[in-house]
Amino acid sequence: MENNRRDFFKKSASLAAAAAAMGGVGSAMASPEKLQAKANGLKYAAGLAKDGGMEFSLSLPDFNSPRIALAKQMAVFGAVNSVRTTADGLKPWDPKAILAVKEGWEKLGMHWNVVEGPPTLGEQTKLGLAGRDEEISNFITFMKNLKQYGKVDTICYNWMPVVSWFRSKMDTVGRGGALVTSFDYNDVKNLPATEYGQVSKETLWKNLEYFLKAVVPEAEKIGMNLSLHPDDPQVDSLKGISRIMTSVENFDRMLNIVPSKYSGLTMCQGNFSLMGADIPSLVRRWGKAGKINYVHFRNVRDLSGNKPSTKFEETFHDEGQIDMYAAMKAYYDIGYKGAIRPDHVPTMAGEENTRPGYMTIGTLFALGYMRGLMESIQKNDKKA
Repeated sequence: MENNRRDFFKKSASLAAAAAAMGGVGSAMASPEKLQAKANGLKYAAGLAKDGGMEFSLSLPDFNSPRIALAKQMAVFGAVNSVRTTADGLKPWDPKAILAVKEGWEKLGMHWNVVEGPPTLGEQTKLGLAGRDEEISNFITFMKNLKQYGKVDTICYNWMPVVSWFRSKMDTVGRGGALVTSFDYNDVKNLPATEYGQVSKETLWKNLEYFLKAVVPEAEKIGMNLSLHPDDPQVDSLKGISRIMTSVENFDRMLNIVPSKYSGLTMCQGNFSLMGADIPSLVRRWGKAGKINYVHFRNVRDLSGNKPSTKFEETFHDEGQIDMYAAMKAYYDIGYKGAIRPDHVPTMAGEENTRPGYMTIGTLFALGYMRGLMESIQKNDKKA
């Protein structure tokens, strides 16, 4: 593994040097677009080497986000984003819509690397309703065009129909007065059911199997990494909708439905930790098996004593229950080279809590913390 990592860094340095040399040969004839693309490539290669071969990334809502400039200033070039129906009526799976997103990020000096929340996977598929086959067909089309025209090879999806990411409180006071999101199942367990009534675990498993058997063979043909995110929160049910991706054992079950390197998972550390897992050990187990396609680097604190947790709060990256150094070292040791981004950060002084978990200052703190961990790990590795 160590020889492979050293070879990676040598190749990255060689590519950067070669690109720089080529710039001197044809720069007089190169278009501004080609020069910009070349400059972006140099920055991208340097960023990969700096971060142990991983691609530090940010969830960015659109091309106008002020976080884009901050990301580039921190040498973070991975853009996590999705595709929506355009103003002129193009569907998200249309090649023109996908190409426009790719080119938009490139013009901004960013590398679009992950789609989170695919636009063609909803209640029809997850609940097994009328229109499911059409929705799955559109998902396959989206997947193929995303790889061909967007050059994106990772889709992060979830199996939480109707009730997705959920918290019972968005402004719990954390360290130094920062605001964090938190969850207490006792506060929400008696909420009324949705319009879909009671949805059983058996129904969700049956529909997940149907989806995977239809989609994974197509993902294998094109090299698309399907990355299932755990349920958040990882409780038994919410508003009558059962939850199934709530334990390590259930993820092992999912991975065995259609065994494939292209049917993997999003290692969202907070959720798996709240299931009772030791994160560094789990990273090594699933990482060596090639099942980790994408990482949400976050920290949490269980307040319930239950596994899975029924009461918890988000924390700063440096104060929760996960050994973050050991977690980052585990990714480094297994040779993980995919996208990794901070997730669910506190809202800090001077910020309005307009988007709990995703405010700017806490995100910058998290990125700096991640970069510091990686620098320490790499330097210690060189001493060994």
